[in-house]
Amino acid sequence: MMGGMASEETRTLKSTTAPGSAIARGSAITCDSVVAPEVVAPEVVAPEKGAAVPPTRAWAVRLVVVGIVLSALNLRPAITSLGALLEEVRDGLGMSGSVAGLLTSVPPLCFAVFGVMAPRLARRFGTGAVVCAGMVAITAGLLIRPYTGSTAGFLAASALALMGIAVSNVLMPVIVKRWFPDRVGSMTGLYSMALALGTAAAAAVTVPVTEALGGSWQSGLTVWAGLAAAAVLPWIPLVRDRGAAPAEREAGQGVSGHVHARVDGAGPVRQVHARVDGAGPVRQVHARVAPPTLRITRSRTAWALAVFFGLQATAAYITMGWMAQIFRDAGVSAGTAGLLLAVTMVMGVPLAFVIPRVATRLPHQGPIVIALGACGLAGYAGLYLAPAAGAWAWAVLLGVSNCAFPLALTMVGMRARSGAGVVQLSAFAQSTGYLISIPGPLLVGVLYQHSGGWGLPIALMVGLMVPQMLVGVLAGRDRTVEDEAAR
Repeated sequence: MMGGMASEETRTLKSTTAPGSAIARGSAITCDSVVAPEVVAPEVVAPEKGAAVPPTRAWAVRLVVVGIVLSALNLRPAITSLGALLEEVRDGLGMSGSVAGLLTSVPPLCFAVFGVMAPRLARRFGTGAVVCAGMVAITAGLLIRPYTGSTAGFLAASALALMGIAVSNVLMPVIVKRWFPDRVGSMTGLYSMALALGTAAAAAVTVPVTEALGGSWQSGLTVWAGLAAAAVLPWIPLVRDRGAAPAEREAGQGVSGHVHARVDGAGPVRQVHARVDGAGPVRQVHARVAPPTLRITRSRTAWALAVFFGLQATAAYITMGWMAQIFRDAGVSAGTAGLLLAVTMVMGVPLAFVIPRVATRLPHQGPIVIALGACGLAGYAGLYLAPAAGAWAWAVLLGVSNCAFPLALTMVGMRARSGAGVVQLSAFAQSTGYLISIPGPLLVGVLYQHSGGWGLPIALMVGLMVPQMLVGVLAGRDRTVEDEAAR
């Protein structure tokens, strides 16, 4: 969500219920929110005396967890299943190497174009509805694309599936921050682990499944629509749930009464002070204020995170789209090449759970960035010097390097203080990052076709890893985009 998309958001002020408490005596309460200076009178809604506080909907929390896991499982099979069968698809549709490179560039292009729409759609329809629609789009795209019969149709159906992936990519960190504000690291790890598992499963089993279904690459690609259809189900009950998450609702328990709100100072304001007058039990106060207008492009950390996200995405999509082909050209069989790609992807399963938890405990995430980048450089060197002889080692090293993705997602949640800040930072970093990553896979295809080998493409990968490490160190500094944008 960009800075101009200002809207109202509900903040809840919480205090004790004792008649003699500080709030009953008229002391000031601070709401941790950056508000626009023109907002001077929050709207107050006080329930009737003795009204029961709505219970936390535990079933909704469980559905969200299931929905996050199933959605994450579907965010990469559309890409890695194609990577495992890229040679068969090229032969079936008559694609050149350059067109195949264009095909591998479609994912970041769609993520950039459609990802920027996600915050606006979520604001209008609710995050649950948008993610549900995204899963429907993935299902439809995966069902249609193998049977279009043309390269243009294949690209269009792939774009439909990738549109669903794009909006879900952006909204997953937002959902985690909103529903689990005190468990950002662990929930991001769970989401990233499921994403890596889906990525690896598609790479590992697509070729065997294709062979089991008679060798038709169309059937091998279509089977993944079933997993996408399953991911639609947990979001259906949440389509109309546009209210606050349980953590936000619980924060409002315990206060009521007459409220006078004021905004102190001129210019940008950092605190809202609410004074509650009168005696008696205080039950609930809801203050409605305009959210901050965060000029995200003024933040150096936001730009560093966007470039880091883009460069790690470039490496990831080159790996997903071309690594199996590199091994096949080195003499490795199609089935083994698919397994090697699966090993690269499956490394993200344990590490995607561990890295976010470690990252949230460090004041600076730079050391993790350097370690992951070093693994990537070693893996690329191995692909160049001995692609077949040390194939399994290179697959492992590149799998470790690709765990820059869960690290980037974790830093999105850490580099902003508020939920609104996370929405804007997530949209900016991912949309800008995916724009940056578009040329990479395409350029690899062009270099591969015109040079007749993998030397130049691998040199390109190495050349991109160095700046990825540099901007990752900058993005890992202990700063928030709100502070930088304000300055």
